[in-house]
Amino acid sequence: MDPSASAPPAASGTRPLPRTGAVSGILETLAFFRDPGFAERRFDRHGDVFETVLLGQPMVFIRGGAAIGDLLAQGEAVEGWWPESVRQLLGSRSLANRNGPAHRARRRVVGQLFSAAALRRYSPQIVALVDELAAELRGAGQPLPLAGRMRRFAFSVIATVVLGLEGPDRDALFTDFEIWTRALFSLPLPLPGSPFARALAARARLLARLQQVLEQAPQGRGGLDLLAGGLDEAGLPLGDADLVEQLLLLLFAGYETTASSLSCLMRALLLDPALEDWLRVELDTLPWPPPGTEAPTAYDPAQAPRLDALVQEVLRFTPPVGGFFRRTVRPVALAGVAVPAGRVVQVALAASHRHADGPEAGDGEGSRRERLDLETFRPQRHLEADGGVTLLPFGGGERVCLGKALAELEIRLMVVGLLRQVSLGLAPYQDLSLQRLPSPSPRDGLLVQTRS
Repeated sequence: MDPSASAPPAASGTRPLPRTGAVSGILETLAFFRDPGFAERRFDRHGDVFETVLLGQPMVFIRGGAAIGDLLAQGEAVEGWWPESVRQLLGSRSLANRNGPAHRARRRVVGQLFSAAALRRYSPQIVALVDELAAELRGAGQPLPLAGRMRRFAFSVIATVVLGLEGPDRDALFTDFEIWTRALFSLPLPLPGSPFARALAARARLLARLQQVLEQAPQGRGGLDLLAGGLDEAGLPLGDADLVEQLLLLLFAGYETTASSLSCLMRALLLDPALEDWLRVELDTLPWPPPGTEAPTAYDPAQAPRLDALVQEVLRFTPPVGGFFRRTVRPVALAGVAVPAGRVVQVALAASHRHADGPEAGDGEGSRRERLDLETFRPQRHLEADGGVTLLPFGGGERVCLGKALAELEIRLMVVGLLRQVSLGLAPYQDLSLQRLPSPSPRDGLLVQTRS
């Protein structure tokens, strides 16, 4: 049976929306969580835009530059959307759950914490945190889980450098934040002892601690004073419960994606000594620490093109989030496919990043070679001509990840600072495959040991 047979008539010049035929979505949901190639298999069958059902929720999946470009170009016809577990754990006041003027006003406020001026302020402390990790690794007498250290580093940057937390306060926040993060994409059933119930309790403790952070902000620690210029415009008094929820989102925006990308990048280097040798040719020419206030630009693409290519390839091959969502408030056309109003659209980033746009993406032997190449981790591609791949590892449009600039700065500082000071190797007998939720990370923690 044609999967689009039950679709409503398409607007003139568009095709009907293909459907998988799922009704309850139970089997589709099981496949979604178990099969890393879930979206790719259905794209191959139905094209770059298709609809299925996940646990009763109709979901339109899209990939490729044409469909994603059409979605982002029709911002007035779509709004933000998140699964119920994310909505509850972020909170109703969070800008992630808001749309229109309320979303834009809060985004302007919180965005000041990631401005160019803010990055210059944060850089010396980030450099110090990199040096601390390098010293710990040099002094370790046994293998250490590098992925866990990357998570703590990323959290320390946002909690210490931005929010001004120190010592036990930061450690307590980290413990609760890990509990909260693990349940973001889970069944939103607060059964006693369930991950979601524990996450709700952790959320209450996090909000209480963040409230205390705001009350102490006038002491001048961290970057919270940077918020003052935009608070009046948005009507958010410092210490308001609304702003507390924005800080909870800020923790997530500045932490999870960075920790995942760092772990995946170091994993790629440790798995391929030739790749590390290729990168070290450039790293050996870069100063550490970066001079003065130049840290935000010391290792940018102009100064470190190989490092930039490696970062781009990590974000392409293992994007820190699997996708992002929009909901249509009016009918839209995506890559020539008619999508009705009221549909949730998921941009499948992992599938898009391995899909070539343009004429070379059609049928034929050339297309097959291109696809096989995109299944290979090869940073050098980003130093060559445009391969026709749409890269959006931090989302796109007006809802692009707030922590993008800080994440990119942390990654560059960590790679240069760590590899200039320490030579690392993989410990034997560990599982180096990636778990996917909430973000890609090596299953056994990426155990490393120093090399002489």
